[in-house]
Amino acid sequence: MNKIKIRINDIVCRGEKGQTVLEIAKDNGIYIPTLCNYEGIKPQGSCRICTCMIGGRMMTACTTPALDGMDIVTNSDELEKFRATIVELLFAEGNHFCPTCERSGNCELQALGYRYKMMVPQFPYSFAAKDIDADNPKIMIDHNRCILCKRCIRRKKEKDNPNWFVFKKRGAKVQINIDHELTADFTDKLAQQAMDTCPVGAIIRKEKGFDVPIGERKYDKNPIGSDIEGLKE
Repeated sequence: MNKIKIRINDIVCRGEKGQTVLEIAKDNGIYIPTLCNYEGIKPQGSCRICTCMIGGRMMTACTTPALDGMDIVTNSDELEKFRATIVELLFAEGNHFCPTCERSGNCELQALGYRYKMMVPQFPYSFAAKDIDADNPKIMIDHNRCILCKRCIRRKKEKDNPNWFVFKKRGAKVQINIDHELTADFTDKLAQQAMDTCPVGAIIRKEKGFDVPIGERKYDKNPIGSDIEGLKE
């Protein structure tokens, strides 16, 4: 029997054996915020935004397999404060200037900043000197916006294709790097796929322009998570 039942916020939710807590929550109309998670890619739990109380312990919902009878809390005051703090840290660490970013309105980090009503982070901005790699003919990567979620790296590994993106440097100086040899003959379609994988505006397709004008983009009218929370209605 592959059917299981778990409790999320005192709501009985049904799912399939092998699904993660995040997947069952989504299927049952319960929103759990994420940044590093991307459908079709093996989860890693690196951003910690999806952390929930599972059996009295803080665990990432995207990497935790759901087991029959689990008791999960996703939206306590403690968890929401924890998530808001992570969002603030990401803004403070990078150089994010939303009004001039091509992904404004389509950016998951920006949308979470609105969700948690972030005004000014409680942490000092680092204003680190980060470069922009624009040598590729089709895409550019702005390290000022990168949050090191690794979605771009993990996507290619999962599909057994060449790794367009790799790590360079180590420790606090680690960066996502474009493999210029492998991406020298990038098509517009592949460049768009790479851009769509990024949750922020770190990977940008060149000479593309705006498909959707500012004010009509994904999160301009509907807050992040509303598509999942609407399943309950």
